[in-house]
Amino acid sequence: MLDNVVEQSVRKAVTALKQGAFVILTDDQNREHEGDLVGLASFVTPERINSALTLARGVLAVPMSKQRADKLGLRQMTDHNSEKFATQFTVSVDHIMSTTGVSAFERAKTIRELANLSASAEDFETPGHVFPLVANEGGVLSRQGHTEGAVELAKIAGVPPIAYIIEILDKDGQMAREKALESLAEQEGMIKLAISDIVAFKQAQNQYHVKEGVTVNLPSTYGSFQMTDYDTGDKEPALLIRSQTQTATTNNPLVRLHSECATGDIFGSYRCDCGPQLQAALRQINEEGGALLYLRQEGRGIGLAEKLKTYVLQENNYDTYEANVHLNHAPDERDYQQAAEILKLAGLTKIRLLTNNPDKINHLKVAGIEIVDQVPLITGINDINKHYLATKRKKFKHIL
Repeated sequence: MLDNVVEQSVRKAVTALKQGAFVILTDDQNREHEGDLVGLASFVTPERINSALTLARGVLAVPMSKQRADKLGLRQMTDHNSEKFATQFTVSVDHIMSTTGVSAFERAKTIRELANLSASAEDFETPGHVFPLVANEGGVLSRQGHTEGAVELAKIAGVPPIAYIIEILDKDGQMAREKALESLAEQEGMIKLAISDIVAFKQAQNQYHVKEGVTVNLPSTYGSFQMTDYDTGDKEPALLIRSQTQTATTNNPLVRLHSECATGDIFGSYRCDCGPQLQAALRQINEEGGALLYLRQEGRGIGLAEKLKTYVLQENNYDTYEANVHLNHAPDERDYQQAAEILKLAGLTKIRLLTNNPDKINHLKVAGIEIVDQVPLITGINDINKHYLATKRKKFKHIL
């Protein structure tokens, strides 16, 4: 399992990069043994380029994925790469609208357009004053270079896989090493990250069948959250909606697994209690700190179309359990293995579970999630959903 300090370091670095800041990225002492300033090409500005050139004073280069380099028709600078670490420099470029190409303003323009996925090869001229680098397709797991590290950080941030980097020189012109890099990081308020940290982060993610995607801020009616998508192989991703609240219970955060219910969550159906449960859970999680995992398991896992068919049966005296069985479904077809993997990726392995469903508790425990407390989720009852809730209690053994 990924060390929590390493995970938080990578996440903090990505957050800083998304805000347009630099991070200092270091490689192994047995490799180049240097630190580079790294920025995301999508957020580059003339001011950031000017600052990078002033602070670091090395060669300004633009790491990118092989797919992006191929689309732009960027051929390798040489047919016979004899560089010690096989750094893949392409021919240098300028944006076609450049005059000299060397000013901070024009280099920023070139870098930003390299990251503009609508831009094509015709938008650049060669040779120029910006040096693209091509990352190994295996990323940091196959080559632990600054090129691959910078591209991996762009991918984790959810922006086009293009960054800009520049080696950091010490005051005497030698390469800046540990003490000098620590001093610069402290002086400029920058995060210092090792490529080995990114390697550990990627290795941990590759243990699971789910893949973490983009994290965005989600200010909402229910509070201030961050939302991350997780690819589970379904058409739509699962969503982890995480509170920014810090309380005394933060070490044992409140977590809710909520299965998608279009009729209840979106249209406010009175036939179930899903909508009120979602709203109440988000409010409670915002107050206490924790997360809600929104799972794409409509209709207890049978899908929306099949759920609507069960509604036809329920309108003719079937309960929700009997209707599923009558249509050749299990009473509950939901699976929580992927949910457990998402919680592990998010570092939510010791939680208070906001649920009335003992089945969720048992599934998560078997999958390695420690449940320190079952917190009931209390919502209203009405004349329409009272039989539905009674079936939950009697046949699904919900604690109501």
